[in-house]
Amino acid sequence: MFIGHYAVGFASKRAAPQTSLGTLIGAAMLLDLIWPIFLLAGWEQVRVDPGNTAFTPLDFVSYPWSHSLVTACGWAALFALVYWARRRYRAGALLIGLGVISHWVLDALTHRPDMPLYPGGPRLGLGLWNSIAGTMIVEGLMFAAALWLYATAIRPRDRTGRYAFRAFVLAALLMYGINIVNPPPLGMSSRQIGLFSLVAWIIPFWAAWIDRHRTRVMV
Repeated sequence: MFIGHYAVGFASKRAAPQTSLGTLIGAAMLLDLIWPIFLLAGWEQVRVDPGNTAFTPLDFVSYPWSHSLVTACGWAALFALVYWARRRYRAGALLIGLGVISHWVLDALTHRPDMPLYPGGPRLGLGLWNSIAGTMIVEGLMFAAALWLYATAIRPRDRTGRYAFRAFVLAALLMYGINIVNPPPLGMSSRQIGLFSLVAWIIPFWAAWIDRHRTRVMV
C-alpha cells in the first residue's frame, strides 16, 4: 500500500493535533523508510518479478526486520517511547505506535502472502494487489476520507499552508499513478531499488513543513 499509509497519518492528526503531521505520516511510513536502508545493508532482499502481482512487479524476497509483525511492534514501541520521552503527549505517542503497526496491517491486506509474522515465521497476505482496480478504490477512498478529516480540522494559516498542502496531495497522486504505469524495470537490483526508495524520506519532512503553516480549527 502507498497513499493508504499517508491516509493513516492525515487521519491521525485529527486525534492528535499537537503532533506534527510529519511525525504521524513518518510513523505510518516507518517500515518503508527503514526498508531501503536494510536493502542497502544487505539484510533484506527484493527483486523485480513481472507478474508477481497485477499492481507491482516487486517480489519481496526477504524483509523480516522491517516488515514482520513482531518487529513492527518493536519499531512502534521504540518510536512511541522516544516521542513520549521528548513530548509527554499521550495521544501523540499512542497514534504514533498505532500508525507504525497499521503499516503491517495494510500491507497484509494488499500484498500476496509475503508478510512475515516474525523473522523466519509464516507469511500472510490477502492479495488485494492482484486487482489494480480494487487497490485503487480502497486506497483512493482511504486517502480521500483522511484528507477530509485533516482539512476540516487543520486549516491553513497562510498561503504556504494552503498551497503546499495542495501540492503534496497532487504529488502523492502523481507518484501513485507513475508507480502503476511505470513500474521498476526488469534487472533492477536490490541495491538500486534501495537507493531509489530513499526518496520516500522526503515525504514526512514535506508534511512537517506543511503542518507548520496550518493550525487547528477551534470548536
